[in-house]
Amino acid sequence: MKKNLLGMIVLSPLFMLSCQNKAEVTPSQTIEQDTLQSDIVVVEEVSAPQKSTMALYMEEQGLVNIHTLDSTIRVDLKYATTDNFTKEILYDDLAEAYLHPIAAKKLAKAQQLLKECDSNLSLLVYDAARPMSVQKKMYKVVQNTPYREYVADPSKTGMHNYGMAVDLTICDSDGVALDMGTSFDFFGKAAGINQEEQLLKEGLLTREQIDNRKLLRKVMTEAGFITIRGEWWHFNASSRAEAKSNTKLID
Repeated sequence: MKKNLLGMIVLSPLFMLSCQNKAEVTPSQTIEQDTLQSDIVVVEEVSAPQKSTMALYMEEQGLVNIHTLDSTIRVDLKYATTDNFTKEILYDDLAEAYLHPIAAKKLAKAQQLLKECDSNLSLLVYDAARPMSVQKKMYKVVQNTPYREYVADPSKTGMHNYGMAVDLTICDSDGVALDMGTSFDFFGKAAGINQEEQLLKEGLLTREQIDNRKLLRKVMTEAGFITIRGEWWHFNASSRAEAKSNTKLID
């Protein structure tokens, strides 16, 4: 009996030490650690979308993305798709609309005026600044056709080539373009703006289509743009002489 008692006395401290070591981490502490680990949120760095080569080039030329002035203006660059009269993609890597700062400010003003007329409406841009490299490709498509008068000869330059012209329409809150009587880049007299009442009599335009055009012209001209006779969608931010004298040609 004494031997067994001695064994118990000798082993007892070791047993107590073992229990103490196990007791260093309590169940509540384990739960707390698990909770802390589950609360840790790993934040992944989200890199900003990289600008395309064409977009960077536009900015190097001193042009501005119109969305930096008004992000509510809708953009659907037709020459970045095959949905245009050439049926070819002319802007290989451009999805944004760029303009000379003067034209961009006027466009933002026009959007403001349109919203004051009807908050559900928005300008919808089809084309804006156009480099000469694209102008040459476009003219090549029409140079030997009756439609060449609708595209500026690269040797003479056009207002788009200075970032001082914009092609656009009006759309509703769903992005659906209002009926203007013809499509964008329509080659024919129905696209003109100087004989709309006669076109109405001939049944080529409706009163609603003319009213939609007038609304577009109203906000654009009040913002400082100039119309042209043959295209309801085209507006210049200055005269050609002013553009050539005061702005830089986009190569």
